[in-house]
This record gives sequence, C-alpha cells and structure tokens, in this order.
Amino acid sequence: MIDVGRLRALDAVASYGTVLAASAALHCTPSAVSQQLGKLERETGATLVEKDGRRIRLTEAGRVLAAHAAKVLAALDEAEAALAAQRDTVTGRLTVAAFATACRGLMPHALHRLAADHPALRTGLIEGDPHHALDMLQRGHVDLAVLDDWPEAALTWPPGVTATELGLDVADLVVPTGHRLAGATGPVRRDQLIGERWIAAPPGAICYEWLMRVLPGVEPDFLVGEFETQLTLVAAGLGVAMLPRLARPTLPSGVVALAVAPRPTRRVTIAWRAAAAARPAIHAAVAALRESWVGTSTVEQ
Repeated sequence: MIDVGRLRALDAVASYGTVLAASAALHCTPSAVSQQLGKLERETGATLVEKDGRRIRLTEAGRVLAAHAAKVLAALDEAEAALAAQRDTVTGRLTVAAFATACRGLMPHALHRLAADHPALRTGLIEGDPHHALDMLQRGHVDLAVLDDWPEAALTWPPGVTATELGLDVADLVVPTGHRLAGATGPVRRDQLIGERWIAAPPGAICYEWLMRVLPGVEPDFLVGEFETQLTLVAAGLGVAMLPRLARPTLPSGVVALAVAPRPTRRVTIAWRAAAAARPAIHAAVAALRESWVGTSTVEQ
C-alpha cells in the first residue's frame, strides 16, 4: 500500500516545482522530501522525478501518480471532515490565511471568540495576499482563507473551493489637511484626481491592480504595502491615497478622508475547501468572523 505521507511529498513537488519549495510548504527539510520521494519510487517501482538542470521535473509516471495523489488527499479531507462532524465538540487544528488588514481588523476578535467558545480547538494564523492565501487553501496548507478583491480585479475561484461573502469594505480618498480637495462638501469625482501624486500598494497587490484599472494612467510615486505607512506619508503632505475603511479604523492628525464617486468597494470573502465543509471548526470560524465583521464599525454591513 502506498504511504500517504509520501503522496503528500509528491503532491507538494508537483504543486511547487522544487524540493526546496515543497519542503517549506510541508514544514520539513528538503532532505526529508527527497527521502520520501525515493521511498515512493521504491514502493511503486517507478521513476517519478528526474533532474532538469538545478530543478526536478515529474516523469510521465510521476504526473500520473501526482494526479491520483491529489484525489486521495482530497478524499482524506472529506473523511476527516465527516468524522469531525460526528463529534459534539469543535476540536483539532484550524489554520487561517488572511490579508493584512483582516489580520489586524477582524482576526483578533474572531480568534479570541474561538478560543473562548472552543478551547479544544487549536488555531493558527498566516498573513498573506489573497492570491497566495487562495493558493495555500487549495493546496491544503491552510483550512480557511479570508480574502479581499475588487470588482475591477476580481479573484477567480478554483475548483473545489467554496466561498461566502462577508461584506463590502468602502474605500475613501485620503489627503493632507492642506490639500485643494480637503474641504470638499460632497464626493470627489475620479476625474478630479488627475495629476495627483499617488501613494499606493506595490505592483502585484490586488489594491494596486484595482487602482490601475479605475484610474488609468496613474503612476504612483510611492509604493508601500502597509496602509498605516501610506497614511503617514499622506500626513507628511507627500501625496494622496485610496484606502479601504477596514485598513484605517482611525485617522492620524493631518489627514482627511473624502468619499469618492462612484463609490469604490472591495469584497471581503471567507473561503474553504468544499471537501472540508462538514468540519464543525469551519462553521465555528465562519460564525466568529461574521460576529467580528458586525462589530467593525468602519465597514458596510
């Protein structure tokens, strides 16, 4: 019988392309992954990987077995979820991947609620951008993902992933108090923002992709991933930024937030693998996140 742990090693190599990346995903050493692959080859009597320069690639036999490994691991997910559903208490381990502002604005309350209500449940949290979090979820490295996306830069849900919308997070224009628009009495139109110096997230981030699509031709002068740092740069009079309300529960002095028309909103979503949907821990975490969302006054209910 083929060892499941060795199938996990093969699945990780197939997913990440290198032994080093696979070992990081599996939280073990590269040597341990190589040993598992070697044992799997002896176990099956087939050559599963071959060297390709400094990397390795799957052989035809390796690709066939990797496809079946993915199915086996998904079936194990379903079996574990079904067994967990039979228990009266929420137990086991639940790891959540979430984007940065959700880690700060939503997860502390949700994790505290889970610890208080379900002491037998061990929880973990990994910060990651939505693309990375969704990838970790699909590969089984986390159990739940809290994601954000914009209509103009929407996420695509891969097969086997179930998602539910938590709500919409409105974005506002933030400007220095001495800015020409600081005293605006109504929403600022997007055509009024031409020629501004912009402070934005770095390329590759969903917020950057969104800004490039809603304001074509914008070339940010400052590329900063942390929203709090963006606010300090705005307060210093270096430019303007478009920030979601969840990212700025309070504003520093020297900064004004202005509504924008049309109103930009990002969707905040909770996602999990469909195979694990029966796990009581998933239901408990979704409930805790909904409670945390309702308690966040800055977002739209």
